[in-house]
Amino acid sequence: MMKSTVKLVLVMAFIFAFKGMAGQILNPGDKIPAGAIVYSLPVTSLHFEVEAQYESFVAGPYARFAQKYLGVAAREDSGESYTINSVDMTPFVEADPSVNIALNLGNQRNASANFLEMINQGLIVWSDSYTGKANKVRYPQLKSEELFAGAMTAPNLTSEKSTLYTTLRTASGTERVAVQQSQVVEKSAEKRAEETAAQIFNLRTKRLNIITGDTDATFSGDALRAAVEEINRLEDEYLSLFMGKKLTGTQRMSFDIVPVKNNDKQIYIAFRISETAGLMPANNLSGRPVVLELVAESGDVSFSSDISAGKGTVLYRKPAMVNARLMDGQKLLMQSRIPVYQLGTTLSFPLNIATGKL
Repeated sequence: MMKSTVKLVLVMAFIFAFKGMAGQILNPGDKIPAGAIVYSLPVTSLHFEVEAQYESFVAGPYARFAQKYLGVAAREDSGESYTINSVDMTPFVEADPSVNIALNLGNQRNASANFLEMINQGLIVWSDSYTGKANKVRYPQLKSEELFAGAMTAPNLTSEKSTLYTTLRTASGTERVAVQQSQVVEKSAEKRAEETAAQIFNLRTKRLNIITGDTDATFSGDALRAAVEEINRLEDEYLSLFMGKKLTGTQRMSFDIVPVKNNDKQIYIAFRISETAGLMPANNLSGRPVVLELVAESGDVSFSSDISAGKGTVLYRKPAMVNARLMDGQKLLMQSRIPVYQLGTTLSFPLNIATGKL
């Protein structure tokens, strides 16, 4: 009788200890049970680091006269263009803020060891687990209004003479006499273009004379190289007044996506890009979309499971393996195979069993 009573007490103690390890899914406003720890299920977020190459072209002020005075056609319209240069995708594992579970491990050694091992494996995470990311944004260089100021060499003003007539009284009567009048006026754009073109051809003639030695001065060694380089620099400056100037640089931005399970097609707009404004977030409809598509692997098996926390069990997530494809229209920018926890299956595991590694 005494032995039966002892056995009954031990069985009841085991049952109560087993019951004490029952997990409880916390709803907003729920009170955390005394002595319980709170954990969460993992969720995968995708972090994109995108670099775009931009080109800013400023037409020269004499572009429309390039064909007439230089014999070459020049672009007359200014503008900017952006193209995607590189994309880096990094998956991060974070705590799912929508799922918080309270669990009392009790005094069972196996339960504590198994719980910590599951955290180590990433199947569950602490409720305050967060992977911080530094977002960096670089803006393109602003277009300068004085790009061609240093290339102007001819003066902007010129002197024009006009003839006026006045009437003078003389001994023989009145006579109409011409009077010369000089005034300073602004040169026309075509006149300045003509003078600049003449300077370009003059520089080319001097460079040829220096290289061939057909000049009064003697150039050799570093002096010859320095003279030719300076003539080349001046010629490039004068040519920019006709052919324009081109500025290039990079724009870098970062974007984040958290996939959701109720998206049947698993298609997301990662970000957008505009030919004239560059990279922009997905909610800015002025740019064309860059689409992320998550395709589950054919061998990935999903299970139907009761996600309510049972007695002596811990809920965890088995991630789904997907192929992530980033598309710019019909162009494939990148493709990678990644695990996405929230698209997988929620399962349960009995904590109070003797196991080694999971």
